[in-house]
Amino acid sequence: MEVRTLQYFLAVAEEQSFTRAADRCRVAQPAISQQIRSLERELGEALFQRDSRNVRLTAAGNALMPHARAVSAAVAAAKAEFAARSGLLTGTLSLGAADGVESSSLPALLGTFHRLHPGVSVNLAEGSSASLIPQVRQGSLDAVFAAVPLESLDPGFGHRVLVRDEIVALVASDQPQAQQSALSLDEFSATPLITYGQDSGLYPRLRTAFKRAGVPFRPAYATNHVALQLELVASGVGIALAAGAVRGITSDPRVTVVPVTPRIPYAKALIWRSGQHSSAPLRALLDLQYSAAEPSPTK
Repeated sequence: MEVRTLQYFLAVAEEQSFTRAADRCRVAQPAISQQIRSLERELGEALFQRDSRNVRLTAAGNALMPHARAVSAAVAAAKAEFAARSGLLTGTLSLGAADGVESSSLPALLGTFHRLHPGVSVNLAEGSSASLIPQVRQGSLDAVFAAVPLESLDPGFGHRVLVRDEIVALVASDQPQAQQSALSLDEFSATPLITYGQDSGLYPRLRTAFKRAGVPFRPAYATNHVALQLELVASGVGIALAAGAVRGITSDPRVTVVPVTPRIPYAKALIWRSGQHSSAPLRALLDLQYSAAEPSPTK
């Protein structure tokens, strides 16, 4: 089993096409097809279901995916490590970003990182906190920007807080609640609640806050996109509970931001696997980040 064959396998799986995989790998399509057939013979199972239109992973293919990604990542990390030793940092930095990343210091941090290390390419994957953090554990992502879990992170994770704020209410400006100085949680039982879905890192904090207040937590509309929450509020659907740090929520005249009592604080952080798992590009980003984020990092 060769590294290149596993990289061909990943290309076919991710592109869902032998033709596109060949273009991506810059080889002839028959060469990729031959390598995949050879790999299937070696493993004793078909890795793809093929028809005239689609190429889909079989159960065996899905089982091979995390191993192939780990091998590919290890090879890339080794190349980046030795490039760093020569003084020129190259390679790929794979980051995950949950909602609200545009309101954090991460974009500016990546701008500085690019100026210092132009040889590093950065892949950004969007998703929810619940889906992204396991990918760091598996090694398919170097780090993620996500909500800090209500329970403590695993000991194998390091993190650096980039955003600290609290949940606020978004109320249609023509509603009487928009004139209040604050909204208590029991007031949400009488109006449709718009807030994050269960895969959001902020959902457990909201659920816990309502439980402590003795108020049923029953979202009528669930979306992790605050822009959509704003539109739903402006359309008269209900009142939203959203992250206060999100840009743009105070600039829409149709919607008024009202504090919530009791406060529901939250933090969002860059989260990574600590120890010797860190790639050279990630270590460079973390070194840069220590001078830009809050004190007392967790290593």
